[in-house]
Amino acid sequence: GVDITEALGQTVAAAERGMKDTIPLIARKGRASYLGERSIGHQDPGATSVYLILKALHDVVS
Repeated sequence: GVDITEALGQTVAAAERGMKDTIPLIARKGRASYLGERSIGHQDPGATSVYLILKALHDVVS
């Protein structure tokens, strides 16, 4: 197995990729859905929040 620091590092990397992958998407839920196609090109705030929380946890554990 891997230790917690390495596992969190991999999790943070995956969360960052997922966060960046939301940029070309059209928002379908939440307040951003009101923008429709104008939401394309903007990072999802929920994905950004999860990334920042995981990164902070990793920084504390490291």
